[in-house]
Amino acid sequence: MSLGVDIARIILSHSHLFLSTLNLLNQQDTVTGFLLAGVGHRTAKDTNFLIVKQDTTLQQIEDAFHALTLRDDIGIILINQHVANNIRHVLKDYNQTIPTVLEIPSKEHPYDPEQDYIMQRVNMFLGGGA
Repeated sequence: MSLGVDIARIILSHSHLFLSTLNLLNQQDTVTGFLLAGVGHRTAKDTNFLIVKQDTTLQQIEDAFHALTLRDDIGIILINQHVANNIRHVLKDYNQTIPTVLEIPSKEHPYDPEQDYIMQRVNMFLGGGA
């Protein structure tokens, strides 16, 4: 199936609103934009986002990623590409379809498709190498 079909299936398979199935693992500006758009969700117990700052440890990012991939109410994880680069070893071992992990650019760090593991896999499947 294509990624678009998988995303459509995620939207249709959850009884939640589409926006509540998103998770954010990004720096402050990106998270703030999504929170203003109504994507963020916070309860007394947890949130569906992690704001990655300069003092956020690698272990905190990895722990948040692992915890969020186990939640059944999250269908898509959006992660700034430069944050994804910090946990690339974790992302390479991640092989689930749901939640789908999508790398996005940040204000300070432009998107580089050669670093995106999804684009690397697409390129491999299309015969462009690894």
